[in-house]
Amino acid sequence: MPKQPAFLGLRHSMKKKQTRREKFLAEMDAVVPWPRMLALIAPHYPKGGRPPMPLETMLRIYFLQQWYALSDPMAEEMLYDSDAMRQFAGIELGDDRIPDETTVLNFRHLLEKYQLTEKLFVEVNAHLTDQGITLRSGTLVDATIIDAPSSTKNEAKARDPEMSSTKKGNDWYFGMKAHVGVDAQSGIVHSLETTTAKAHDSQVWEDLLHGKETSIWADKGYVSAARETAFSGVGKFWGVMRKAPKGSGLHPIDEDINRIIAKVRARVEHPFRVIKRQFGYIKTRYRGLAKNRAQLFTLFALGNLFLVRRKLMA
Repeated sequence: MPKQPAFLGLRHSMKKKQTRREKFLAEMDAVVPWPRMLALIAPHYPKGGRPPMPLETMLRIYFLQQWYALSDPMAEEMLYDSDAMRQFAGIELGDDRIPDETTVLNFRHLLEKYQLTEKLFVEVNAHLTDQGITLRSGTLVDATIIDAPSSTKNEAKARDPEMSSTKKGNDWYFGMKAHVGVDAQSGIVHSLETTTAKAHDSQVWEDLLHGKETSIWADKGYVSAARETAFSGVGKFWGVMRKAPKGSGLHPIDEDINRIIAKVRARVEHPFRVIKRQFGYIKTRYRGLAKNRAQLFTLFALGNLFLVRRKLMA
């Protein structure tokens, strides 16, 4: 006689091994400030007409999209396929309705329409401050290129007009840039700006500083005698990599200073590594800067939580 299938929830509770995905989702579930985030979105979430999906379920699915680089159709597919993702979203297969890809897309459009992802980013950092993870005295400034599809094999038969090309070293890239200001002590991103790829890194300098820095750290692309003079003062350190004068080599003292700066600046790569390697965000998903900008605010907010999750869980 064939064995009767167990209820899904019971079967899950009897598992002897926790998968890496389950462990990751459990950690993030524990550190995301759900009440604060839901309170931000709730005033804009539809309440009339056909009963919508629970707001928390939709936010959890949206976060799953960021952590696993899922398109709207793939998010729906994975909710049918993955027990761990359904459990995280609070969905029981057979008992609860799974949102289709259009519902997932509409929720993302809601966040974009009311610029809620930027507010979520601010709220996460306010939460971290409340938890004692505050901004210190130094800011690391840097930018990273986000590749965009360069193919013209699409409905518009053209590349994204809001993206552009730029050369880095000997290679050309097509896409946009994410510019960040990172706290030198904690490594969390406190400021974010986006531009098309051809914009010079230093163009958004002021937008990346919180204004109370006693030290600023950046690579040679941010060299500016005027900014250095404006920042100088007692107790302040200009940690921008020294550049050799044209036609001559770098002074040995400046070489030593650059080595020190490089060690401190290494921390600025951590948020980029998280969103690109941990979350799999290696290429823009949408056309236009606005939608991709909205997604980047969410990615860096979740990246901040990921970077300090051990401290939050201690």
